[in-house]
Amino acid sequence: MSAHELILILDFGSQYTQLIARRVRELSVYCEIVPCTIPLEEVKQKNPKGLILSGGPSSLTDPDAPQAPEGLFELDLPMLGICYGMQLMAKNLGGKVANSTLREYGHAEVVIDKTCKLFKGVETDEQGLTSVWMSHGDHVAHLPEGFTATGSTENNPITAMQKDNRIFGLQFHPEVSHTPEGLTMIENFVRICGMSQDWTTESFIDETIARLKSEVGDGRVVLGLSGGVDSSVAAALLSRAIGDQLYCIFVDNGLLRKDEVAEVVKAFNNGFSMNLEVVDASAEFLGELKGVTDPEEKRKIIGRLFIEAFDKSAKALGNVQFLGQGTIYPDVIESTSFKGPSATIKSHHNVGGLPEKMNLSLIEPLRELFKDEVRRIGYGLGLPKELVSRHPFPGPGLAVRVLGEVTKERCDILREADAIYIEEIRNADWYDKIAQAFAVLLPIQSVGVMGDERTHEDVVALRAVNTTDFMTADWTHIPYELLAKISGRIINEVKGINRVTYDISSKPPATIEWE
Repeated sequence: MSAHELILILDFGSQYTQLIARRVRELSVYCEIVPCTIPLEEVKQKNPKGLILSGGPSSLTDPDAPQAPEGLFELDLPMLGICYGMQLMAKNLGGKVANSTLREYGHAEVVIDKTCKLFKGVETDEQGLTSVWMSHGDHVAHLPEGFTATGSTENNPITAMQKDNRIFGLQFHPEVSHTPEGLTMIENFVRICGMSQDWTTESFIDETIARLKSEVGDGRVVLGLSGGVDSSVAAALLSRAIGDQLYCIFVDNGLLRKDEVAEVVKAFNNGFSMNLEVVDASAEFLGELKGVTDPEEKRKIIGRLFIEAFDKSAKALGNVQFLGQGTIYPDVIESTSFKGPSATIKSHHNVGGLPEKMNLSLIEPLRELFKDEVRRIGYGLGLPKELVSRHPFPGPGLAVRVLGEVTKERCDILREADAIYIEEIRNADWYDKIAQAFAVLLPIQSVGVMGDERTHEDVVALRAVNTTDFMTADWTHIPYELLAKISGRIINEVKGINRVTYDISSKPPATIEWE
């Protein structure tokens, strides 16, 4: 990848930092994220053609607020500061940053100066307004010398700024989908940097395979294959690179979807040069989950048992040096502070837990990609659509979709309901219109009437969301007629269910999964 021209993104802790990288990559431009603590000499060694300073949760009025490398703003490079990055830029170049009496969060309308190169081609209404996404408590109170304001809102007269058509600042977030013209702004910056835009899916595949060959050498890699998109694409990349030096272990924990084991084995027995072992540990998992209702305790039990089962099978292989994982960026950003002082959101992914336990070198070829990028890589590798387009499935499986106690009987009920749901949205050509759809078995029972008898049976909730990055999501407006058909089939065909509901919550404030 060193052969590619580079835009360097300095991470000041924003949860959106990788979204910036994703937008840049959509424009066929290679970029790297580095911590804001990177020394200036390392910045120079990387020889970037442009710099982007991310947002961040800190306030520059705090004495311990993160700073840019000393001398960064003296570099003769195009620069774009976003939110905190704009404020830091302004303060370092002689402007003033202050706490806002009226903070701006969420949608805002900005008047922009379309003579600014950053706003070339940006669509506005008759008043010159464009819609953006704000998330800040501080603001630039006074511009640095030589800068002009190129954007404003009712509450903030300096919402955007620029100097010499080379240094730009945006108080809002162009990288998020809630800023409709944001990609145009980022593309304008890419062009200002003079990028050749030669980083593509094909180049990623070729260069990743070459890197994996070099990294693994004559060694052997073990990978936990779930049949999901991420682990499947990671396995395919490794298979292309090292062939039968790859050993895949599929642990059947008894918490999988209907017929999943058979489908995964069939898929990976066709066209893949790898070794695949299926380990049936369902009795052990369901046995230890008996009586457990707390979601975090479920995760801990499942994580521990998976490590034990995987570790046992991996050790039986003998001389293995590497652990392959299908970790992607949302797993990382929601679990750890990634390359900078980002705030941790949640910890249940247990990213990187296996290497510490197994003393293996970790290989994560997809670590800095989003789900849609992973799918494009999968198609580029020639994987079947049925595999690449599969909706995400949580690591703990049905244990976090069977709310309350997890038993084989309850899992079987959910498996049948979920299979009907997925079958019907596929038949109606809705599956590929939805980012993630699944059924949840609730820990309650409701009264019903079937025939001449009253029933007191289980309730299933259906969930479907639309999203591109899985960090935010909106509920999917499935047609009522289709929902009615799904509900009717589930109630009629799945013994033990007498009520079906549909979840219309978005993320945030809800999460996609229920537990």
